[in-house]
Amino acid sequence: MDFLTTRADQYLEQRARTVTVSGARAAATSTVAATAEMTARLNAEYHQLAQMGNAYQEADGGYSRAEVTVTRNPDGPAGSVDGKTALFSFTEHTKLYHALTPEEIAEGAPEAEEYSISHLVRFTRGTDEIWRLSSDNANTGSMPPSTYMAQPELDLEISEEDSGAPDVPEDGKVEESSPTGAPTPGDKPKAFRTMAGYNWPKMVAYADKHWKNYSDDWRKYDNDCTNFISQAMWAGGWKATAGSISSRKDNKKWFYGTTKLGTSYTWAGAENWYWFAQKHSKRTKILPRVWDLAYADVLQADWDRNGNINHTMIVTKDTSANRYLTYHTPSVHNKSLKKILAKYKSARWYAHRT
Repeated sequence: MDFLTTRADQYLEQRARTVTVSGARAAATSTVAATAEMTARLNAEYHQLAQMGNAYQEADGGYSRAEVTVTRNPDGPAGSVDGKTALFSFTEHTKLYHALTPEEIAEGAPEAEEYSISHLVRFTRGTDEIWRLSSDNANTGSMPPSTYMAQPELDLEISEEDSGAPDVPEDGKVEESSPTGAPTPGDKPKAFRTMAGYNWPKMVAYADKHWKNYSDDWRKYDNDCTNFISQAMWAGGWKATAGSISSRKDNKKWFYGTTKLGTSYTWAGAENWYWFAQKHSKRTKILPRVWDLAYADVLQADWDRNGNINHTMIVTKDTSANRYLTYHTPSVHNKSLKKILAKYKSARWYAHRT
């Protein structure tokens, strides 16, 4: 069945190429053997992705090329089920190379956006004995990678055991950060802030190290984006408040315990983190524009503009022309802010100065 691993790799390589500058210009149709239903689905997706690739190019030059690596998950299903169906679990690691100007390269812009997601892929053998791709269940998380047109999963919520409504309802959320306007040079020094005791480089170093390789020092949540940001803030000097099971629903508290029940809602819940960070602790302030973000700042998204924040990210690189963000669920490293804004035009944004 190794040839099916190769076929899965070919399928994911074509998907990734479709959003590159050259791929977006080509007529995007599936070239991997697939069932009629899957072929129709992929052709529709590739057409949308080609259009999105053009939007990425217009936003910041797009992606110049893509590299895909596929590895079999050793503890996942693998092999023939009944002679006609094969089910495999893969991890896709993709690098999408940014089309950078010489000036951006000189400023230290990252060469590529990276992401790592898992797939459960099914192949079906027809009467002609040819194995065809019949389904792909990709774990694209709460903010799908650039090679997927799927919308954010609004129902991928933190459970009540993990996070939810605080004891006292909050109101008076600060006005959102405008996504419009031109980028400006980041005005936040890339140095240790001694007065507050925060170390921005340590925040970013943590995110760079653990965007894909999760730390064994912390739990992993199904929706892990805010848990990951809390870890990065901790690495950079944020101190926990006092807290216990009885106070975990209090948005004035921020603490991590050995169990979920001993951890505050504000640690892993995006909406709860917002209230602790900017209102109760004043460790962050909301910036007027997303383009005011700088190194180690945090960006949050309310995908459907219903007043509940869904996703949290950290700036791991900044240049005068762009910002690059890193997050979990899924695992994504150095994604261009210009591309994010091009894809998610209807979201409400909250940019935090940390």
